[in-house]
Amino acid sequence: MRVAVCQVNSRENRAQNLAVARDMLERAAAAGAELAVLPEYVDYLGPGASAPKPESVDGEFADFFATAARELSLWVHAGSFHESGPDEHRTYNTSLVFSPQGDLTATYRKIHLYDVEIAGRVSYQESRSVAPGDDTVVAEIAGVRTGLSICYDLRFPELYRRLAVQGDARILVVPAAFMLHTGRDHWEVLLRARAIENQCYVVAAAQIGDHEPGRTCFGRSMIIDPWGTVVAQAPDAVGMVTADLDLARVELIRTELPSLANRRL
Repeated sequence: MRVAVCQVNSRENRAQNLAVARDMLERAAAAGAELAVLPEYVDYLGPGASAPKPESVDGEFADFFATAARELSLWVHAGSFHESGPDEHRTYNTSLVFSPQGDLTATYRKIHLYDVEIAGRVSYQESRSVAPGDDTVVAEIAGVRTGLSICYDLRFPELYRRLAVQGDARILVVPAAFMLHTGRDHWEVLLRARAIENQCYVVAAAQIGDHEPGRTCFGRSMIIDPWGTVVAQAPDAVGMVTADLDLARVELIRTELPSLANRRL
């Protein structure tokens, strides 16, 4: 199964962001990918005051990526967007997955919200404007069980263990806008840990570069095998990389080193 991770620098021009996303999907399809994954907030990453109006899961955002998936005959994980939330003050941070026929096959709302205060570095309270999701989601993508997550979820290993064990996932997907300050030290380490401890492929698509207002994302989108080896990594620029996932390798590793089967807690 060939998978593409698309790395972008979304800003406050939504039309331009979507045009870049479409170009990435076209490049992924041309490279023979079955699945392409886009980053968190792929359509807009800018000032809250000029953010697009939140939409339902069948709104313009969904229609755009459903059309792309259908026209390119490609499984599309559309990163995430601001879905209409439970009240007028909060949205959901939501991922949508589309089949090559353009059908919406999975919806995941980010469970863990990024409320962080790092003195002089980062001050961000996602929960002020975003409501948490409640449900873990495993999607069937090209016949492969695929666990869904978004960005800050990466720091909560219990989520991924549930996806791998209860959800029988073989692939774990992480669209993200990981901050530069934390990403330099934690991004790859955490991604590789989630791959090793759950014996799954991890597919992580990230935002890169400066975004308004005063935010810089780390990038380094990558694909990691169930042994923890980075098999593809994007350079520090907007672009797309692919890797071929050997699903038989998942089963081999789980047989030779049966850590999931040996669990006692």
